[in-house]
Amino acid sequence: MKKKIQHKAGPLPAFLIAYPDSDFTNPHEALLFDDPKDCRDHFTHMGKKYWGFETRRHCATKVLADEQAFSYDHNAHNWLDIGLRQRARVTGINISTKWYTGNQVRAASVVLIDRVTGRKKKVLERVRLQPDAEHTFEIPPTLTTECRVECYSEGGIGRITLIGEPVKQGQLKERPNLLEEATISHVSNEHYGRPDQAVRGSRREMHMVGWESARTGFGEKALFHLRSPAVIEEFVVDTYLHRLNSPLSCHVFGINAAGRDIDELLKTAPRWGLIFDDGKKQVIPENLQEYMLEERYLKEKGVKNRKQFKIRLCVPEGSPWKAILPFATLQRDTWHSFKASKKAGTVTHVLYMHYPNGGIHGLKAFGTEKPVPLKKRHEMKKPEKPKKAKKKVKAA
Repeated sequence: MKKKIQHKAGPLPAFLIAYPDSDFTNPHEALLFDDPKDCRDHFTHMGKKYWGFETRRHCATKVLADEQAFSYDHNAHNWLDIGLRQRARVTGINISTKWYTGNQVRAASVVLIDRVTGRKKKVLERVRLQPDAEHTFEIPPTLTTECRVECYSEGGIGRITLIGEPVKQGQLKERPNLLEEATISHVSNEHYGRPDQAVRGSRREMHMVGWESARTGFGEKALFHLRSPAVIEEFVVDTYLHRLNSPLSCHVFGINAAGRDIDELLKTAPRWGLIFDDGKKQVIPENLQEYMLEERYLKEKGVKNRKQFKIRLCVPEGSPWKAILPFATLQRDTWHSFKASKKAGTVTHVLYMHYPNGGIHGLKAFGTEKPVPLKKRHEMKKPEKPKKAKKKVKAA
């Protein structure tokens, strides 16, 4: 009989999903196993440099100018959402405030989450944190895939480490990114990067990299020709380290275009339109970028207010394009995982869009590939290879 391998509890690899504020530092450093670095002699335009996570001040205090007073909220807090690379049984948590000698987070709560079972458990309740110190807390063994660290109410943390051992039960299998084998075409803007760079994005760098469009864009898009027809089940948009230039929203549509001209089908794809006077008039420009940059909206006739209007994604009536993700809001420096709509069915092409412009680090589509019958393989047109974009250097 084979002996069971006994795993010892140790630091668990993790990544930062989202956070509301860390304007002074790069919060992703707080999830590394490295000891927080001594940055006492290092300065940036923000002043003295610190390692890890540090928020701005005055989270709990608000100004009441009319009353010449202030309000204070005891429950106000910042937070970090952390994902484990593997499902694990967590038995301890280490929180380091090393080098934060007076600007550390004063107290922290920790909620462990298991997406497999849907269970949530608060394992630490407003534990006090000392300046420039290591804090290790033992907790009852808890199955975990994610956790939230609540920081009361502001300040810095050098490192957060979940301690435990990975478990096989309920472990999610590694899934291939269906976009990696896709051919990309009809890209609207490749000013500072290309969509294929976002497809390869895996958070290996500690700086912005990926697909970033120019600020003059008003709705960007890229068309992915999948290797095989597939049903998309989950779509990931990662704005990792894009803290000041991420798009505001993303939109994903699919179509089964086997044996049909994709250029003709794109004429019926979703397009951006302007809504004037609370819906009384709608305009769908042929080219929204030109329309906006030339300020043609100021010349619209029969409109009371030409300077304020809504912009909405419009799907032509009878369009064969099906929504995989019709509308989703994006946040800065965040791992967004969206459940795809089942109504799209099997698709051969995926149209990704975001509005209005900006940068994304990662694009991933997970799902189930459908084998193509031999009789129908000849009907599938091979997509043309996209032209290589000229490299452009971003001005300082």
